[in-house]
Amino acid sequence: MKIIKFETWWLKRDKCLFDQKRKGKSNMDWDVVVLKLTTDTGTEGIATALAARSGQVTESYLHDNIAPVVLGRSPYDREKIWHELWNIDRHLTFFPVYLPGPVDVALWDICAKAAGLPLYKYIGAYRTQLPVYASGLFHEDPEEYVREALYYQSKGINCYKAHPSGPYELDMKIHENIRNAVGPDMKLMSDPVAEYTLEEAIKVGRHLEKLNYEWLEEPFRDFELDKYSRLCAALDLPVAATETTRGCHWGVAQVINQKAADIVRADVSWKCGITGTLKIAHLAESFGMQCEIHTTTMNYMDLVNLHVSCAIRNCKYFEYFVPEEDFSFPMKGLLPIDEQGVIKVPEGPGVGAELDWELIEKLSVSHRAEVLEA
Repeated sequence: MKIIKFETWWLKRDKCLFDQKRKGKSNMDWDVVVLKLTTDTGTEGIATALAARSGQVTESYLHDNIAPVVLGRSPYDREKIWHELWNIDRHLTFFPVYLPGPVDVALWDICAKAAGLPLYKYIGAYRTQLPVYASGLFHEDPEEYVREALYYQSKGINCYKAHPSGPYELDMKIHENIRNAVGPDMKLMSDPVAEYTLEEAIKVGRHLEKLNYEWLEEPFRDFELDKYSRLCAALDLPVAATETTRGCHWGVAQVINQKAADIVRADVSWKCGITGTLKIAHLAESFGMQCEIHTTTMNYMDLVNLHVSCAIRNCKYFEYFVPEEDFSFPMKGLLPIDEQGVIKVPEGPGVGAELDWELIEKLSVSHRAEVLEA
């Protein structure tokens, strides 16, 4: 079995999901590139790639730099292809962080389908479901965090992560308001995506300890390892990091070595696919650490995250980015979350989800295909 066709569809959307402070003056429509790899047996591997800053850049990298590596190859050569792409990233250019992952996902999807197995069983199953936590966007109105947490609590989801927008004094008030509103039993997390000083982060972390939060995530940029090490030493509350750390498992290894996180983060979009995410999860497991899988902001790829989470032991939750309607495109249907706030892994071959190809064709501004020459 070998790959004979490499196709992409660039889907343009006039939508921005971030506030002005994080968007800046740069264009940030929430574009998506759909990737399809087809083998000589007719088996297809599907993935989606984030293209929030430039769909044209994402699509061009895929065709100019990655398609030549993949065409004509066996999808079972995933590890070899993964390392070749890593070498290209190092010596030719730096790929956007979310670029190699979808290619790796499509290769895994092909192999799981060929085996007639759901992806998590093809990897090696550990469980079939996880509790979800609703993970909201940045809100300019501080009261929106309370309303959002209460809404998802009413839907049976008893876990919520806030992304307060700063400054840290306001974030602390938001944390307290949420806890007071939802009561003592709801699991809560905070991810300010912040640029706190060390002193500010310690104050916020100690406040969260009193409020019985699960963790504090990304209070600094991921490369500020000394600040993270000192923060972890100062708090009993777990500190989660490595969401944007470059270098896949090699980068995360430096964080673990410097005791700069208590929980590491990974996902199949930003950490070089299923292959890269498994490397990070297994690395964390060897140090007795949780690897909490991070949303890809795309429901289809989040289902891939779920398969990985159900094939490892050291992940406690599924991150459910809300409102879901903003992230479901271009997948058909919604995520399989029940009334108790539990998501169950699909049992169909491969990823076990369908894309809306009629909508993809309608919204596509570009469709490119590379075909293996005979």
